[in-house]
Amino acid sequence: VDGLKARASYGIPPRPNPDGSPQKFDILRPQRIAAPVTVYVEQFSAHPLEVDAAELYAPPDGWLDATGTFHATSTSPTDKPVFKVTLDPTDGLYPLPYMARQADGSAWEEECAFPFAPKEKARQGFLPDGSRSFEEIDRLHFGGDGQGNQISALAEVDFFRIIPPSGYTKGLPASLRTDTPLPGEEGDIPPEERGRNFFPYKPPHIEASPPRSMLARLTNTVQELLSSGKYDGAIWTQGSPRIEESIYWMNLLLDVTVPVCGNAAQRMHGMIGNDGPHNLLDSVKYIHSECWKDENGRNRAGMVLCQEQRVFAAREVMKGDARPGGYLATGGHGGILGASGQEAGDPLLLHLPATKHTWKSDVRITQLPSQVMGVRKAAAGIESIPVAIKDADGKLLGSAIPKVRIAKDGSYGADDWDDDPEREVDLIALVEDNLEHAPLAGFIIEGLSPYGRVQSRARRMIILRGLYSGMPVVCCGRGNTEGFASGGGGFIGGSNLTSTKARLLLMACLMKFGALPVAADPDHPTEAEKAATLAAVAAYQKVFESH
Repeated sequence: VDGLKARASYGIPPRPNPDGSPQKFDILRPQRIAAPVTVYVEQFSAHPLEVDAAELYAPPDGWLDATGTFHATSTSPTDKPVFKVTLDPTDGLYPLPYMARQADGSAWEEECAFPFAPKEKARQGFLPDGSRSFEEIDRLHFGGDGQGNQISALAEVDFFRIIPPSGYTKGLPASLRTDTPLPGEEGDIPPEERGRNFFPYKPPHIEASPPRSMLARLTNTVQELLSSGKYDGAIWTQGSPRIEESIYWMNLLLDVTVPVCGNAAQRMHGMIGNDGPHNLLDSVKYIHSECWKDENGRNRAGMVLCQEQRVFAAREVMKGDARPGGYLATGGHGGILGASGQEAGDPLLLHLPATKHTWKSDVRITQLPSQVMGVRKAAAGIESIPVAIKDADGKLLGSAIPKVRIAKDGSYGADDWDDDPEREVDLIALVEDNLEHAPLAGFIIEGLSPYGRVQSRARRMIILRGLYSGMPVVCCGRGNTEGFASGGGGFIGGSNLTSTKARLLLMACLMKFGALPVAADPDHPTEAEKAATLAAVAAYQKVFESH
C-alpha cells in the first residue's frame, strides 16, 4: 500500500487504524534513488544507548543549526551533531517511503485496483526471479554477527526463471533482464501470460497453478543446469503449499550428484517475522558446507527442504501449518536429517536417507525408456498404445506426464447394506476419463490408516475395474500416517508415504513401466489375468519399497 507521505502529497486522507485513528508511520519499501543526494544523519540515532557510551565514539562530521545549515563546528548549544553522507544510485536499495498511486490518483491498498478486480486491473506482488530477493537480503538484512552481505560472502548465484510466480505481460528487453537466460531462451523476454508462462497463487481469485506438463520443464531444465558441472548446488523457491511436491519429484527424477534445496516462506516478503530470507541463507550455507558429500563427492542426502534451520528429507516433509515451523516430518520415523543456520556451528547431517534418490534412483530421467505402452478405450474394448516418454535428445516430454488421481475414502460411506457399484459415479467417471484421455494413469487410495484399504465394497469394485483396465492403484493411510500400507490383491502398498508423495512416485513409475496388463472384462478378470497383473505390480512395489 502507499504511505503517509504519498497520501499527504496528493490530498488522499490518511489510512485509518482499526479504531479510526490515522496511521502513524510510513511503511518503507526497498527502492532505488534516481540521483545522488546528500543527507545528514543524526548522531547517536541508531540505538537509544549509543549516547550512553558517547566517549567511545569519534566526533560527528559537523552540526546543523536551527535553520538546517551545516557547520563544521558547533555554533550553538542547540546545534544537532550529524554525519554527512552522499547517497548514490549505485549504492543499491534504500528503505524509502512508497509514493506510487493508481492511475486514477487513488491509493493502492492491495494488488488489485479494487477488491476482486480482474487480472487486467491487478498488479503483481511476486518477484519475476530471485535476484531482487537476494539483493535485499545482502543489502538490508544482517546475521547473528551483525554483518551484512551474508549470501554474497559465501556464493556466486545465477537466477533462472523455470516456473516463475510472476511474469512480464508486456515482455522485457534483454538489456533489462536480471535473470540468467536458460539455454535457447536468450535475448528479449516475449510477452508472458498468467497461467501459461507464470503462476501466481495470490490474489486467490486470479491464481494460476502449473499443469502436470510443467514437471517436464522442471526436470529437463534443472537436469541440464546441474549436469553442466558449473554449479555446486541449487535452490528451488516456490510457494509453501507446493514446494514439498516439487522437491520430491526432483529427488526421484534428477540424475545429478549435487543437491537442490527447497525453500519457501510461511510469511510474506516484508512481513513481521518473515522467515524467507533466513531459509534462503540456510540453504546457501548448506550447499557451501559440503556436508552432503559422500567420500566420492556425490550427494548422499538427496534433495532436501531447508526450513526454520532444519534440513528435511524430500520424501518425508510436508506442510502442516501456515506459520514458521509449520513443516512436519511425515511417516513417524524420522525425516529431519540435520540442521543449517543454527546459532552455533556449521550445517551438519545426523541422519541419511536409506531410500534411493537422484543419481541412485530407479526412476531418474536417464533410466526412463523412450517409450512405454499405455492403454486407451477402443471400439472393441481397451487397447494398448505406445506412449512416448522422451524425445530424441533424452528430454522428458510434457505429454508423457501421467495422470494420477487421489481418492480419499472414509468410514460410513456405503449407501446401504447392499450398495450398488454403479452409483459410485465419481470413480466411474474418473476411470472412463482416464481411458479416453490419459493412456498412462493410476489411482492413489487414501483409506484406512495405516492400511489404505477401501472400506466400501462398491467403491472397491470400481477401483478394481480401474486396476484391471491397466491403471495401477496405490494404497496409503490417512494424512500423515505413522504406519505402513502393504497393499496386496493387486494393489501397491504405499508404505508410509503421504498420498501426495505416493502420487508423484506412481507417476514416475508409470513412465518407467507403462500401464498394467488389461483384462478382457475388467469387472471379471480371469485367474491368468489376475496373475499377470500381480507380476506387473511387483515391479512397482519394489520401487515403492525403496524410494
